[in-house]
Amino acid sequence: MDPGRKTADTPTTRTAVPQASTGQDRRAQRRERLLATATELFTTRGYPATSIERICATARVSIRAFYEEFDGREALLIALHNDVARAGMEAALTVLSDPALESAGARARIGALAHAYVEAVTVDPAGTRLAFVEVIGAGRAVEEHRLLWRSLWSDFLAGEAERAVARGEAAPRDHTLAMVGLIGATNELVAHWSRNSTSFSRQALADEVIHHILAVFGVAPEDSGAPAGKASAAGRTDGADGADEADGDEGE
Repeated sequence: MDPGRKTADTPTTRTAVPQASTGQDRRAQRRERLLATATELFTTRGYPATSIERICATARVSIRAFYEEFDGREALLIALHNDVARAGMEAALTVLSDPALESAGARARIGALAHAYVEAVTVDPAGTRLAFVEVIGAGRAVEEHRLLWRSLWSDFLAGEAERAVARGEAAPRDHTLAMVGLIGATNELVAHWSRNSTSFSRQALADEVIHHILAVFGVAPEDSGAPAGKASAAGRTDGADGADEADGDEGE
């Protein structure tokens, strides 16, 4: 870790803000202090071990003022998670809006999407840990919030899969359950990177996400011209024909 790393009692500076000049400014800065402090405490002490009282004391904000900003600790974690989740989705949408990718194949689109997403959700390691590690088991409200984001991603990725099918790059199938598994796998990959970021790079993480998405879509390997499902079926047919021919030769 950086030798200048802050202690658990020192709020993380999310943004540099000037001295508040109005009541509205002061409230915005107070909210920012709470978010920064919660980020630091949740990622050093852990979400379960961090109380509202501890957050308020460290941020120098009264408990009454805390509840003017958030309904509770879960609402604070949801706000932090939402920042990371929104950044990931916006990065994916932005990169795919590039005219050069509008007519591109699935490999190019998924490659661009995955790299943009991974960069966005891992740019701040503290945010990554909050959004992919500390949210696990954090309560019903947090889980419902995560389910909402999973639903958005499921629809988004299903659309990309259907696009690949329409272009003849993937075999047609119902991707509903596949998207559930894909999103869960991607979340776990990012969580694993968060816990072990010194062991492998963001590039390796992005590459693995790409591999998972293309495999679930059924996009064929680069050296094959057929969708993965059809390529496999073709391989089985060829093998069966070969076996039949061999049997015939033996019979003769």
